Amino acid sequence: MDKIGIVTGYHIINYGSALQAFATQKYLDDKNIPNECIHYEKKNSISQILRVFNKPLLKAKMATIKKGQYAKKHYDTFGKYLEMRNKKFKEFVQENFRLSDTYTGYEKLKKATKNYNAFLLGSDQVWNPMNFGSHYYTLEFVPDNILKIAYAPSFGVSKIPKNQVERTKKFLNRIEYISVREKKGQELIKELTGRDVPVVVDPTLLLTLEQWQTIYPKERIVKDKYIFCYFLGTNSSHREFAKKLQEITGYKIITLPHMDEIVPGDFTFGESLFDIGPKEFLNLIANAEYVCTDSFHGTVFSVLHHKKFFTFSRYAENKKDSTNSRLTSLLGILGIEDRLYTSKEDPKNEYEKEINYKEVEENLQKIREESKKYLDNALSKIK
Repeated sequence: MDKIGIVTGYHIINYGSALQAFATQKYLDDKNIPNECIHYEKKNSISQILRVFNKPLLKAKMATIKKGQYAKKHYDTFGKYLEMRNKKFKEFVQENFRLSDTYTGYEKLKKATKNYNAFLLGSDQVWNPMNFGSHYYTLEFVPDNILKIAYAPSFGVSKIPKNQVERTKKFLNRIEYISVREKKGQELIKELTGRDVPVVVDPTLLLTLEQWQTIYPKERIVKDKYIFCYFLGTNSSHREFAKKLQEITGYKIITLPHMDEIVPGDFTFGESLFDIGPKEFLNLIANAEYVCTDSFHGTVFSVLHHKKFFTFSRYAENKKDSTNSRLTSLLGILGIEDRLYTSKEDPKNEYEKEINYKEVEENLQKIREESKKYLDNALSKIK
C-alpha cells in the first residue's frame, strides 16, 4: 500500500523533538493516512567527515563527547542517571512510533523512496544550517516525481551562511509544499526563493490539550508544589531568577538538567529528576505551579496547560547561532510577547501577573485551523 514517509527527529534525546514527531504521526493516523517514520542510519562517508568543519555542529558534537566522557568517568553519580533518561526515551519510541525498515547509508535511502508516494518533513530545527551536510532533512534524496511536503520546519537561525545560500535555494525550490514555524523562516524563504510561504503552528499545537492528556500519567510525579525548570541553555541568570521565585513562593524547584551538555551549576540547582521520558515531561508541566524555561516546546506545553510561565531568551540576539526567533514568533502569534524575559526582571513584580488564556486560546485556535487547512490541502495532492 502506498504510504507517506515522515522525515523527522523522533529518535533525538530531546522532549520537544520526540513530542513533535509523535504529534505529526498522530495527525496522519487520525486522518487514516498510511505512514511511517523513516529510520535512517548514516554511514561514516567522506561527506559526513567533512561536516566537522561546520563550527556550530562541531561545537555541539564536542559538547556531546564531553558529556559522554564525564558520564563514563562518573558512572555511579551521573552516568547511570543519563542511562535512565535514555531508556525512557527508547521506550517512548518503541511504544509510540511506527518505523520503516532501517535504511543504512544514503544509497539505500534513495532506493527506498520507491516505497512511498509522498514524504512529509516534520518540524523542529531540521533546517538549521548545521544539518545540511547530511542531505537528509533537505529531502534531496527524494526524486522529483514524488511529492515533498515540509510542515513547520525551523531554520533555527536568522541568517543562512554565505557558503550555503545557493544550495539552500536549490533544495527549497524542489519542495512542492513549504510552510514554516516562525516568521523569520518565512522571510528567509522569500529572500532566497521569492516564494510566499505560510507560518503554521508546530505539530504539537495541532493537537488539543485533551488529546495530550490521554498519553501521560495523571498521578502527580512530584507531590509537593513546585516550580518546573527546563533549561537547555547554560545561562546562570535564568537559574537565579528561578531561585528568587522560589524564595517568594516557598515552592521547591524541580529540574531536568544536562540535556544538551554538562552545566556545572545544575549539579546544585534544584531537585534533579532523570527517570523522565516525554510522557512524564508533560506530567511535570501539567502539575507545576510555575514553569521557567528557555525551550520552545517547554513554552508550547506551558501554554497548552495554561500555566504561569517565564520564557527566557537562550542566546544574545547578536549571536550567529541564536534561535530566539522561534520564541518571539510563537509568543507574538499568541499575543503574549510579554512572557519573554531577559532574567533581569524582578520576580516580585512578575510572579502574580495573570495570562489572559481566553485570548490566547482564541489566537491559537485561529492559527491552528489555518495550519490544518494548509496541511490538509497539501496532503490532498498525494496521488
